[in-house]
Amino acid sequence: MKTLKFIAACALWACATASFGHESAAHGGHAAPAALAPQQQDWGIAGQARDAGRTITLRMTDDMRFTPSHFSVRRGETVRLRVENRGQVLHEVVLGTPATLDAHAEAMRRHPGMEHEEPHMAHVAPGRQQDLVWRFNRAGRFDFACLIAGHYEAGMRGTFTVTP
Repeated sequence: MKTLKFIAACALWACATASFGHESAAHGGHAAPAALAPQQQDWGIAGQARDAGRTITLRMTDDMRFTPSHFSVRRGETVRLRVENRGQVLHEVVLGTPATLDAHAEAMRRHPGMEHEEPHMAHVAPGRQQDLVWRFNRAGRFDFACLIAGHYEAGMRGTFTVTP
């Protein structure tokens, strides 16, 4: 009987250790953003808040629109994007190219509960705001969108231009 209690206690201890160990891990198979070096994307790279020269506020609403739906920055500029959700449902903003946004939107349709955290995206609960700091170091015209299933398809997207 003592052996059975000992085995049960060890099993409980192992489960508790695994559960508490998971608390600090990021979900969705990604490492915590702070642990990874910033990754260059076609549309720029994660920036540092201390380097942000200005703030652009992007408002999201339940009419599936962003305000503004277009913004411009200069190449090399680090900007704080203050993302405000003025709606009653969860919204997000994801920076990218049409191809990367289409691919990500498809993944979100297949896995609607998918959790992810990248420096070029912000998930914002209703009535909340979140800052996304980005260094726009590549010139061109790029997109941003809410990729929550149905939002992207309803037209919740915008564009930004990075001028030389």
